[in-house]
Amino acid sequence: MRVDQASRSPATADEDPASRHLLAFWEAAGGSANLLEAVSLTGSGELVSAFRVTDLATAALATAGTAVAELLLASTGQLPSVRVDRRMASLWFGTSLRPQGWAMPPQWDAVAGNYRARDRWIRLHTNAPHHRQAALAVLGCAADAQSVAQAVGHWDASALEEAIVERGGCAATMYSMQEWADHPQGKAVAAEPLLHVSTATDAVAHEWQPSRDRPLRGIRVLDMTRILAGPVATRFLAGLGADVLRIDPYGWEEPNTVPEVVLGKRCARLNLRDRSDLDMLERLLCDADIVVHGYRSDALASLGLSAERRRQLNPALIDVSLDAYGWTGAWRCRRGFDSIVQMSTGIADAGMRAMGKDEPVNLPVQAIDHGTGYLMAAAAIRGLTTRLKHGVGSEVRASLARTAAVLQLRSEPLTEGVALAPDGPADHAEHVEQTSWGPALRLLPPLQIDRAPIAWRHPARALGSYAPQWLASNERL
Repeated sequence: MRVDQASRSPATADEDPASRHLLAFWEAAGGSANLLEAVSLTGSGELVSAFRVTDLATAALATAGTAVAELLLASTGQLPSVRVDRRMASLWFGTSLRPQGWAMPPQWDAVAGNYRARDRWIRLHTNAPHHRQAALAVLGCAADAQSVAQAVGHWDASALEEAIVERGGCAATMYSMQEWADHPQGKAVAAEPLLHVSTATDAVAHEWQPSRDRPLRGIRVLDMTRILAGPVATRFLAGLGADVLRIDPYGWEEPNTVPEVVLGKRCARLNLRDRSDLDMLERLLCDADIVVHGYRSDALASLGLSAERRRQLNPALIDVSLDAYGWTGAWRCRRGFDSIVQMSTGIADAGMRAMGKDEPVNLPVQAIDHGTGYLMAAAAIRGLTTRLKHGVGSEVRASLARTAAVLQLRSEPLTEGVALAPDGPADHAEHVEQTSWGPALRLLPPLQIDRAPIAWRHPARALGSYAPQWLASNERL
């Protein structure tokens, strides 16, 4: 592993936080440490945060790149070099899309945010209409921040959190890191591995071989994900040549994230409460190589698509799933998002204290989501390598709360380090992407793999723009 530190602190590579993260991430995915010799971490600049967010971003992308290098080594006998630029990794952990003549909707709706309850802070996540309705039904107030703030002030945070969660909404009380460590769910998450990785026991025949320039050409990825980690994972797989088919229910929209994360994908709709549509999903699943889903751990089982059923339908499947609060403990089926998990796990409290503020301070980007997404992508690609070598499928489970545990507080003052330079024309791809919402530019990829450039065939298109079917073999990139 090589670290270019010309404009950074004089730490050695062994002491570099991003390098330490990379080693831990790669070993968590089951990889061999000797493959990291092909990785270079370059560039300078830091996202301003009480936590080492840029190091997390750099390492997560490098982990995904190393998985690609391992796959190509298994098929060609040669290990390609992998290079990650710290600055570009940080920018991609924000947004990669630069609209031309139009604007993305606001990231948050009018109600979402941090509110002061009687005893402590609480965060409400209300971007989804049904989550907003659940919160407002409990609070009994109008859908504006001032009315919500007044109503929240009459509650104890933990009581309000439980009431909203029981109503089907999404909320989180702010804990300190020590309080989370002492919490039953915090203890459950701490006892889990960063990634749960297991392989199937029955060998299956599979003739696919990677392409040198487009490593995932011919791979079919069934994308059943929502904001934001899962879509990041499948966007990365699409950039390597996979046919990614995203499935959403009718009426579902994510206006503030979809243009960012559907790059390279074909998006279709199915009603999984309808028997014929569920049968269609099963047929798609039978022909998939990888499935990535972010449903709560009990949701697919309730539709008759448990992990056992998915394996029965497709013994060669690489099955990657995401949960918010881990896979054990009482909260294993609880709804959660990056900003919610930051409140529960003590990140927002630690940021508040480090910044000397009197209100929660969240991370500057949705780093837990993005970091988890690239770890999921790395694990999926490692699953392809395992299948290539041994002819078996695999299962991988990740969680936002477990990824949050690897974030490190900065030990030096926030004023040290090189500020992250904003992107300019030299950082953008040359072609204009014709999205469903208007023309846009994309940042250049933050990751380079020797002779296997990351590129996306399909521009960002609205949800439901395609039919729910796989591309024919002669249509694949």
